[in-house]
Amino acid sequence: MPITIVAADPHPIFLLGIAHFLHSVNDMELVAQCDKAADIIPAVKGFKPRVLLTEIDFPEEDSLSTIRSVMDHDPDAKIVVLTSNINDDQTIAALRLGVQGVVLKHMPNRLLAQCIRKVAVGGQWWEKESVGHAIEKMLSREAGARRLATILTDRETEVMCLVAEGLSNREIANRLIVSEGTVKIHVHNIYGKLGINNRVDLTLYAQKKGIV
Repeated sequence: MPITIVAADPHPIFLLGIAHFLHSVNDMELVAQCDKAADIIPAVKGFKPRVLLTEIDFPEEDSLSTIRSVMDHDPDAKIVVLTSNINDDQTIAALRLGVQGVVLKHMPNRLLAQCIRKVAVGGQWWEKESVGHAIEKMLSREAGARRLATILTDRETEVMCLVAEGLSNREIANRLIVSEGTVKIHVHNIYGKLGINNRVDLTLYAQKKGIV
């Protein structure tokens, strides 16, 4: 039986090219095309493809949010991201969501076919140029988080990350549903434990340790 595929991309002309390519491959069958993110979930539910081939950036949808919805609906879904560009944070998020393959649009068609075949039978396909640096960054973050866990409490780590995002004490208090005074105490304790004197140094520390 052919590998059934739902293809999704916000550019109709590119979708047309994908359709032409998939129709030329004997062991693949394109069962649905989506040029809007909102159409992906209905297509996946209706056609139950073996593989969802999708771009991650749609004008009306946050990156990867549709993939998250697909995985919520079907944790065993097999998904290949076909995109022009994917940054480290998007790659890490895709890994954590369970995406099994990433192919960049400038890669040869034969590699896309190989990726789809591998993912369809439960394998993974990650292009080194799109994933290598991201995995290093993810491992660095996790190592940094483990080291930090021996110094700061979970709440202090959470506050530190929000400070590093540029939030004020008041904004952090609203986010965590605590008083602004409580946030000030946390920030003061973080400064003391890390030997840091201001928010800029704290942000630089968090970045150096790969926490943000």
